[in-house]
Order: sequence, then structure tokens, then C-alpha cells
Amino acid sequence: MTILVTGASGQLGTELCHLLDSRNIEYMATDSKQLDITNTQAVNQFFDDYKPDLVYDCAAYTAVDAAEEEPGKTINQRVNVDGTRNLAVAAERVGATLVYISTDYVFDGTNTGMYDESAQTNPKNEYGRAKRDGENLVRKIMSKYYIVRTSWVFGQYGKNFVYTMLRLAETHDELSVVDDQVGRPTWTKTLAEFMTFLIEKSPDYGSYQLSNEGQCSWYEFACEILKDKDTVIHPVDSTQFPQKAYRPKHSVMGLKKVQTLGFNIPSWQEALAMFKHNVEM
Repeated sequence: MTILVTGASGQLGTELCHLLDSRNIEYMATDSKQLDITNTQAVNQFFDDYKPDLVYDCAAYTAVDAAEEEPGKTINQRVNVDGTRNLAVAAERVGATLVYISTDYVFDGTNTGMYDESAQTNPKNEYGRAKRDGENLVRKIMSKYYIVRTSWVFGQYGKNFVYTMLRLAETHDELSVVDDQVGRPTWTKTLAEFMTFLIEKSPDYGSYQLSNEGQCSWYEFACEILKDKDTVIHPVDSTQFPQKAYRPKHSVMGLKKVQTLGFNIPSWQEALAMFKHNVEM
């Protein structure tokens, strides 16, 4: 099997490449320098040359606030919509399977319960809109695809909330963190393992949702991250930290569909502990 990993230098892409390396699985890794997914001609030529059987699409523009206005708005559209279309068209033409990563931001966060895979999408920011449009393109164009929605991603390779909290705790005795946004944290290793699990087990094509088990607010997440530190954390509402992009208040996604496949999902607390142990914090 010829495997392509796009966005291989990003937080998730790097994690996935390390996982494939550990299993002695050969693959081609590209980032925007090796393969600009917004360039239709370049994508078509790449797929003609290498004819991948499987594409793990980890390429994305994730600057949520920057996407609300130019130039980020245009970049968001080009990468998350146009780039997704280019990959889907090329992958379908050569008969490849596509694993596309999406987000809880496709939901508006007004649901007090959990969103399952069939729940109505209603993105309230530009990033969520673009990822929703990317999902729809994959469904429209592809015959063999897995859409995997995830949320609150953290991992060893890149900037994320865990690293931010740990860095701030080094210089601050007190921190304030919002407590009125609730979701599910996701360790990149859990997500990468599920992406490969889909290919190994070959369940029905379609949409799946994967985060670590359990839910929390950003404040609760911060408290767990810094539980061994002396820093005092204060809960505040999100009006204290105004941001350009709307954030869903309650974007907890249901995991039942994944659980029925037999994939073991650690709790977010277990995942966080393993992550911190792995990076020797």
C-alpha cells in the first residue's frame, strides 16, 4: 500500500508519522513545501506520479481567530476548502481512500447534550464553516473516505493549550481560565492511533468522532494540567477574554460510534498523564 501523509510537519501529522515509523510502515510525508494542496495542478501531478492508495490528510489552516479577517480568511478558504477539494478529486481519480480530519467547530455549541455524527452542523466561525464545507466536499466527491471530527487537540509536537499553561505557570503565581466552554480534550497519539485503526479494521465509510473520554471546561483542563504546580487558577467567564472567533459553549461530541468498533479510548486525564510522562515534564 502506498501511503501519503499531508501536513506531515504539523502537530497531528508529526505524531502520525512517528506512529507509522514505530510500526515500520512506509509512507510519503509532505508539508506545504513538498505539496501545496491549494495548487490544483501540483496535486494532480503528484497523484499521477505516485498514485497513493491511502491519504491521511493532516493538512489544515487552524488559526481560528486569524481566519475571521483577511488575510487569514482567504488562507482558511484556500487550504481548508479548495485544498480539500483538490485532494478529494485527485484521490478519487486514483482510487485512494481519504482520511479527513475535521472539528467540533462545525457545531454551534448550543446543544446541552452530546452531538452525534448525524447532528445538524451550524458553524459560527470562519474556521468551522470552512471545515464543514471540506466535509461536504469529501462526501460529495469521494467513494472511500473517513471523516474524523476531533476537538481540543494537544500533543508533543506543536503549540497547544497544555504547553501554554505549563509555560505560563513558570512565570505566574495566578492564572485565569475560562470555565464556560465545555468540550473533550484529544491527545494526538489517541487520534493518530484511531486513524490507523480505521484502515486496519475497515469499518463502513463515513463520519466518525474521536476525542478522549470524558469532558471538562478549559478551567478544569488547566487545573489538571497544573495540579502538581503551585499556581492558583481562577475560573472566569469568556467575556473576560474576548476573541475574534466565536467559540462553541458546549461542543461535546458523542463517541458511541467509535466505541462500538472496539477502539479503546483513554480518558482525557489518562491521556494527559501519559503525554506529560512521555515528554518528561
